[in-house]
This record gives sequence, structure tokens and C-alpha cells, in this order.
Amino acid sequence: MSVILKDLNDYIAPSQACIKPVEVKKTNDDKNNVIKIDDSGGYYEVSQEGIETKLQTAQITLDDCLACSGCITSAESVLITMQSREELYNVLKLNKEAIDQNNLDQKKTVVISMAPQSIASIAAKYDLTPLQVAKRLTHFFKSLGVHYVFDTSFSRDFSLLESAREFVERYQLYQEKQQKKPPQDNNIKSTKIKRNGTSENDGAMNEAKLPMLASACPGWICYAEKTHGFILPYISQTKSPQQIMGSVVKDHLANKLGIKPNNIYHVGVMMCFDKKLEASRPDFFNDYYQVRDVDCVITTGEVDKMFEENNFDIKISEESLLDSFIKTSQEGALLRSSGSSSGGYLEFILEYAARELFNITGVDVEKEQGVIVKIGRNKDFKEVTLEIDGKPVLKFASAYGFRNIQNLVRKIKSSNSPYHYVEVMACPSGCINGGGQLKPDETIPMKDWISQVNNIYRNVNSLSPEKNDVVLNLYSEWLDGINSEKSKKLLRTQYHAVEITLVNPLAVKW
Repeated sequence: MSVILKDLNDYIAPSQACIKPVEVKKTNDDKNNVIKIDDSGGYYEVSQEGIETKLQTAQITLDDCLACSGCITSAESVLITMQSREELYNVLKLNKEAIDQNNLDQKKTVVISMAPQSIASIAAKYDLTPLQVAKRLTHFFKSLGVHYVFDTSFSRDFSLLESAREFVERYQLYQEKQQKKPPQDNNIKSTKIKRNGTSENDGAMNEAKLPMLASACPGWICYAEKTHGFILPYISQTKSPQQIMGSVVKDHLANKLGIKPNNIYHVGVMMCFDKKLEASRPDFFNDYYQVRDVDCVITTGEVDKMFEENNFDIKISEESLLDSFIKTSQEGALLRSSGSSSGGYLEFILEYAARELFNITGVDVEKEQGVIVKIGRNKDFKEVTLEIDGKPVLKFASAYGFRNIQNLVRKIKSSNSPYHYVEVMACPSGCINGGGQLKPDETIPMKDWISQVNNIYRNVNSLSPEKNDVVLNLYSEWLDGINSEKSKKLLRTQYHAVEITLVNPLAVKW
């Protein structure tokens, strides 16, 4: 199968075809057969007698994808069978049949969780407010048979809190180990780090955990696992908002409803195709119940197609009340976390660390209060520094797009990175410009469209995760406390360096 991509803005390398060849069983009689490709891209096996046999196109699944940086990038457009709106339609259809036939034990509880970036993108296209979109999407999905509709601003608060605590843990451990080192061992540059994540000094990588790198972007995680295994110990172990919502739904909500996790069908509405890959990771699969935390991911664009398929006009739609796991004010208005439209990790973690590590309060990165902000040569790279008496004590950065990511990786590999934390996102302009987002019509420049969607996202009022009472209560009610083993198990994950076996498809011998 050949996957062809277009309209990508995070291109890494000269394109290679993503090939999963059809298995061709060879015999002695056809060992000299050749493969022919016609003008339409069809594959044919040609025998010595000139007889052509059309080969069937192979299907690629999430587990086949290598995110190899050839054709798979942070905005990949792979059509994947098990991650599509057709699968959602199928589950809703089976539910209806189970109800009609009174087989209620066969019915699944269907849950949708929506990314705030997706809500902002739909709001921009249809000239609505994010709150209107959230309520009308809730009405739309429930009219199809969905039972609950949540948003990942709620689970992002878990991700932000856990990321901030993890950073403080790492920083304190790192400083403690640095102080215990003999003076001659303080220079990490003397350690040669190999691509697969090992080093000539086994202890070096266990200590070299700063800068901590954000883990919420699956495109970046795939890139690191497939191409730069040595970088994995630096990446935050905290799950993304999508996968934390998966834990909330399949663990807490399942217990609350008194049903098994495999009787819940959980769908994420996301801004990014890579979120489909993230949901498919073996780390997010429950072996006991044989079910994923997030069963299916559909993009913002796919939801927009669902409107058309179901004759739904969101501009004049009715509205439904929002469900419980939605980040709202007491008046029912949507809330977000302050900071960037990619989640605000840099801003929240720096403000949290300033208070916890140095007892400095009143820092506001968005308003540039108490910090020094420097924009790089391109707007997708930014540095934020916290100083005490003119001396830098914390240096954070945000690096969006693979050009900036590659520069960051080179600095870390050569031990020249001055940063303590980096918010890393694969897409230029971050999550608001994810590959699954809606595109403007031809009259609107892409740059202006991204700015418009970003403004809509940021016009939603913010509330610190530390003031989200529902999240704080769930730490006790659901996770047995902030630093419990259950909290670490359900809110954190791990990464795996993958040995690349992909070869240039032009060199494949048939």
C-alpha cells in the first residue's frame, strides 16, 4: 500500500513511500516474476509469459505504522480502518439493534471527549462561541445515541498538575545528584550517548533527566521513539489529556456506573491525526478487559463531515446541558487553563516551580510578569527565564515544528541545552494548527485563519488547575491521594525506543 500525503506543514525529510507490500507466495515457477506499476499506481505481478495478475492493496493498521518520518509526520493523513467515524456509526447502530431486540447486555455506553482546540476550530468556521459549540455538539452526539459528552480541558488539569509535580521531583533529584558528584564528573559532555538510548556510562542517562520535555504531543513522541531513543529519559512520563481522560472514563466512570471498561466505547474528538496513533499504543491497553482507554479517535474535520452526513446544521441547532466532566464556571461557562493553545504546560509548570522551588509568587508568564520572555528567530520558538538577583534559576522554552525540535534534540545530544523544561509540539503554531483541524476557504490566508482560531480559544476564561475542585476531589476519591501508587499508575506512562527496520522502498527486491 502506498500512502500519499499533501498539505503538510511539518515536513522533515525527502518523502519515502510508506509501503506494506502484499504477501506474494513464491514458487520455483514464478521466481523470475516482476512487479509492474501502472499509471494509476496499481501493482501487478507479471509472469515470464507476460501474464499480469493484479495485486490487492494491503491495508495498514495503527500497529503497522512506524511514524518513520518518511511519509508519517505529525499531521499524517493515514486512512485507518479502526479509527474512523464509520466505527462510531457501527457501534451506535449495534446499540440500537440491541435495544430493539431487548438485548441490553450487548449495549455499550458511548462516551465522547472533545479537545478544546477542536471546539475552537468549529467555532471559527460557523461563527459561534466555544460554549455554543460545546452545547450543540453535546446535542448532536446525544441525538445519535451517545450517552456522555466531556471535554479534555478537564483531564488537562490532571495532566498539568501531574507534569508540574513531576518537574519539581526531577529538578530536586537532579540537583541532589549533581551536588553528590565529584567535581570531575560534573561534565555530562564526557558521556557518549548512543542513538538507542544507552550510553557508555550506564548511570549517566538515569541522571541526565533535565531538561524535562513535554509529552502531550503524540507526533513528537513517535518521532522520539523511532529516531532518537536517547531522548526518551528526558520526556515527561505524564500522560496527555486524551489518555488521562481515557483513564477517567474506563476506570472512574466505569466504577461509578457499575459497568466493566469493555462495556464503554470511548471516542476522542481531536485536532490531530497522531492522536489515533496515541490511542493505539500498547501502554494504553487493558489486558484483563481486552480494551483500550480510548477506543477510537476522530478528527475535527471528521466531525464536520458527520454534520453533513446527518443533515445537522450546527448554526441553528438546539443545545443540551453539558455533562459532569467539563471544565466550567459555576455559571456554566467553559473554562480553560491559562497559557498557550497547546495546553499551557510551559506557563503553568514554570509558575508552579517558581513557588515550590524558590518560594516566588506572583509569576504570570502570559502577562510576562516576573519573567524574561524572548522570542526566537521564528515565532515557534520562545524562551522564558526566571531570575533571582539577576541570576537565571529556571530557563524554559517552547519548541513547535520539527525544525525547532531537531535543533533542540541536537543541543541535548551534545549537552549544550540550557533549559530545564521545554514544551515540545510537532505542529508549527502548536495544537491549534493540528492536521485534523478545519481549513479555511480560499479567501482566508492560513496564517490569518490560525490566528483567528487561536483568538477564539484564548477568549475563553481561564482557571488554574489548582482551583479545579472536581479534579482535586478526584485525587482523593479516585486516585487515593496525590502521590499514591494508583495516581502514578493511571496518570503516567512510559516510552520505548524502536529499532527502525524500514528500508528505502525503491530498494525492495521482490
